[in-house]
Amino acid sequence: MAKEQSLDLVEISPKADPPVCKIIDYSKFKYEQKKKQKEIKAKAQKTVVKEIRFGPNTDDHDFKFKLNHAQKFLNEGAKVKAYVHFVGRTIVFKERGEILLLKFAQALEELAKVEQLPKLEGKRMILMLAPKPVTKK
Repeated sequence: MAKEQSLDLVEISPKADPPVCKIIDYSKFKYEQKKKQKEIKAKAQKTVVKEIRFGPNTDDHDFKFKLNHAQKFLNEGAKVKAYVHFVGRTIVFKERGEILLLKFAQALEELAKVEQLPKLEGKRMILMLAPKPVTKK
């Protein structure tokens, strides 16, 4: 029947019992599939990750300054990756860096949820925060 209509016989779902086939123009079918995939991709939300860097000896004023930046990023809907970078011998102060990141997460608990607790990766201790979903009233 497909040859008579000069179209293609396309197997739609091979796992069904019996397998489902359609008589269609295969190139048009492929084009429409690509178009649907592109549309889905365009509607997908892009996640932006903003980074904030601390040192293990970051002072209160600098901490508050960076906290304000993080609040702005979270309000815009971006994820925040805060990290403490240990340079040279400062790696000795791991617990100081962890305390700093936990204090940072606690200060942002109304705006963000913790995705990843502080974890040491090489010379960096990383904390990931994601914005809390906005509830509409």
